[in-house]
Amino acid sequence: MKKLIGIIPLYDEKKESYWMLPGYMKMLEAEKAVPIMLPLTTDTEELDYFLKICGGFLLTGGHDVSPEVYHAKKESWCGECCEMRDKMESYILQKAVEIDTPVLGICRGVQFMNAFYGGTLYQDLNQEYESKIDHHMKPPYNKVAHQVTIEKETPLFKIVGKERIGVNSYHHQAIKDLSVKFEKMAMSEDGLVESIYMPDKKFVIGVQWHPEFSYTVDEDSRKLIKAFVQAVI
Repeated sequence: MKKLIGIIPLYDEKKESYWMLPGYMKMLEAEKAVPIMLPLTTDTEELDYFLKICGGFLLTGGHDVSPEVYHAKKESWCGECCEMRDKMESYILQKAVEIDTPVLGICRGVQFMNAFYGGTLYQDLNQEYESKIDHHMKPPYNKVAHQVTIEKETPLFKIVGKERIGVNSYHHQAIKDLSVKFEKMAMSEDGLVESIYMPDKKFVIGVQWHPEFSYTVDEDSRKLIKAFVQAVI
């Protein structure tokens, strides 16, 4: 029986539409999982149903995480937020962690995981963090933008078997203060936290880069997605 994985939807406010980048689904399908895009809702009965039937959850990219999540003032350079998505992800993430359901966070996903559990974010790297690395790369998004160094004795090191890997990069927010619930797994060349995990859980991992763009050409991205699917119930 194939594994069912719930994916948090992307939301276009101008078009009033839910949508999905195909790479999120295709990379899971490539590992023989069945991805399902969830409705954007805060109805806890609906969310409890998906928490019951889904063996894992993928927190996708998208809107900026609202500074309200990490109790900060919203600066003018913070981008568009989605209150309903923040509330939905808060519920899904908390409940999934409580029952030890695997969760993978990508880009906004890793940022939200950190913020929800008490960490903070840079609301815009250009305004708040000096770096020579361009973290907002131009297409094609499946090429390497910069390197990250992976901490030994972490799940990510065990997954890829390397201390350094090249990653793509398309984000303007990033982890500032790391939540005490997480341990860092990878750092960028300019000192940003690029991957985290929750040490007392089966698989609660976040990455700042985008395997949904690179999995077709990058073995390390495929290894990460394979490990996620293998952890799914």
